[in-house]
Amino acid sequence: MHLDPEQRRRVTDARVARLATVRPDGYPHLVPISFAFGDETIVTAIDSKPKTTTSLQRLRNIAAVPVASVIIDHYEDDWSRLWWLRADGPARIVPDGREWEDAIERLRQKYHQYRSGAPRGPVIVITVERWTSWSAEEGT
Repeated sequence: MHLDPEQRRRVTDARVARLATVRPDGYPHLVPISFAFGDETIVTAIDSKPKTTTSLQRLRNIAAVPVASVIIDHYEDDWSRLWWLRADGPARIVPDGREWEDAIERLRQKYHQYRSGAPRGPVIVITVERWTSWSAEEGT
């Protein structure tokens, strides 16, 4: 499935998504993320928001099982306006270099919070191979 212009706008404009990875023991792991979309990739970075550890489960998961899903959704009490889009594909960790710099710049352009304090941790890059979607407006 390719994104139509409205779906592309929804993904690009969304402020938060959920990243699903697979733990080495086979269980799913789900976390909310800030992200940027473009060139059929989704990028997210490990930023300096308080975390209980720097050895994050999502990084260990991708190192062991390099696939991920990202779901972007919209909820409101008017259920006729609900929608979601899910991106699935291989995931990889980019610790530094030009690709890391490009991803950080994409995130800085989207989130003003990163302009004064850009993420310094590794970047996760998901190459979208498949989109799945549902919209109450379309019933699909």
